[in-house]
Amino acid sequence: MKACLFPGQGSQFVGMAKSMLETNPANEKLLIEANEILGFDIASIMSDGNEDDLKATKVTQPAVFLYSYSRFLDKVNKEEITAVAGHSLGEITALVANDTLSFTDGLSIVSKRAQAMQRACEEADSTMAAILGLEDEQVIEICAGLDELVAANFNCPGQVVISGSKLAIENSVQTFLDKGARRAIVLKVSGAFHSPFMKSAELDLRNAIENTEFKTPKMAVYQNVTAQRTTDPDLIKTNLIAQLTAPVLWTKTMEAMKNDSIEQYVEVGAKVLSGFFRKFDRSLEIEQFV
Repeated sequence: MKACLFPGQGSQFVGMAKSMLETNPANEKLLIEANEILGFDIASIMSDGNEDDLKATKVTQPAVFLYSYSRFLDKVNKEEITAVAGHSLGEITALVANDTLSFTDGLSIVSKRAQAMQRACEEADSTMAAILGLEDEQVIEICAGLDELVAANFNCPGQVVISGSKLAIENSVQTFLDKGARRAIVLKVSGAFHSPFMKSAELDLRNAIENTEFKTPKMAVYQNVTAQRTTDPDLIKTNLIAQLTAPVLWTKTMEAMKNDSIEQYVEVGAKVLSGFFRKFDRSLEIEQFV
């Protein structure tokens, strides 16, 4: 059994569109359609924009979605794939890849999600930090004892990302180090994703998701909120809405996929999730299409 993995925000790079067109000139049609859906020239930014241009949330998320999805179309034999999963934003790409969502609806949701998250970021001074070298339960326990902090991304054994107010994050770094963390690194992100700080974004996105057609897919998706496989469109909607304020259970997702006898994986668009899998279990077979 084989699963396809889709990365989230942070995997963008300068010249994404040029790479898409070098791989397959037919991707120009995908970029033109994206410009029409988004209402701005994302193709030019993905082709000629610099790092700062790509960091704008309304650009980053659609850009990562477009690049990963194009790699899926160009490089992956869909008939070989039995399941999909994506990290945060990547879950929407996964839902387009397994035909739960159309490309148009998927990109529209990505755009609305990015704008809603940007507005939520502007409402409060918040950020995230990576905690390395502690068990998941240790991080949860430490966060519970501090104000305005939650565990947000359980990426792999020994790596958890926390979210919170900027002041709380900065003040917590030494606490985590004192508790035995190998490193505690404040991340260069614009907000506290996958935390209660994203509640307004969740409310903004709910209406868009609930009024979009979600079809029953042939390939199951493992969702971030539950770390479980499903093909139920209503459940997929519910979990996708909850994802903005709930933690990304990626370590448990990897465990669930392995327990379901999935031994082959292919990551499209980046090498981030492959790294998590190798830290989780080096015996698993992983391909990369970057």
